[in-house]
Amino acid sequence: MKEVLVMIAGKRAPLPICAIILIEIIMISFWIGGSEGANQESSAHYRIGPNDILHIYVWKEPDLTRDVTVMADGRITFPLIGEVVAAGKTVAELKEIITTKLKKYVTAPEVTVIVNEARSQIIYTIGKLNNPGPYPLTPGMTVLQALSAAGGFAEWADTKNIVIVRREKDKEVQFKFNYKEFIEGKNLKQNILLKPNDTIVVP
Repeated sequence: MKEVLVMIAGKRAPLPICAIILIEIIMISFWIGGSEGANQESSAHYRIGPNDILHIYVWKEPDLTRDVTVMADGRITFPLIGEVVAAGKTVAELKEIITTKLKKYVTAPEVTVIVNEARSQIIYTIGKLNNPGPYPLTPGMTVLQALSAAGGFAEWADTKNIVIVRREKDKEVQFKFNYKEFIEGKNLKQNILLKPNDTIVVP
């Protein structure tokens, strides 16, 4: 095993293997924690759209709990309350609407709304990937998650020069993603949250 040396009091000294493992655990925990926080924030701001599949759970009301698909006109149909406009709403906003309407029929309803499948927004992956093509943009999706959804890298993929192409207003913006650098724990911020219609290019 290759010995790792650090500077202690001006002299090179071996770093115990347990310390190395501890450092790696701290780095991974920091990265995962940051990613989860970003995902939660993105999910909270996600705007529901046509073709999205939602899971609506009403506590202690199994006959009401179900999956629903947002129709082309942006509405959903739900028992007792009929049609509700879901498109353009966040899950919190839709939850509040359904809860208010259900109060006429259910005592103190407790409603949870989850986006099971975000089909209204997509991203594109092209280049040297095992399964390139369009994919649903799930809440909180990052570059790394999109690459995984596309089946990972094909042979001879240039993982150091991946480009994310984004259209902002009237101009095209590009972001670089160096996979090799990222998995080594460097420049973790390059694993950005994706936006609708982003294109990931793997040369």
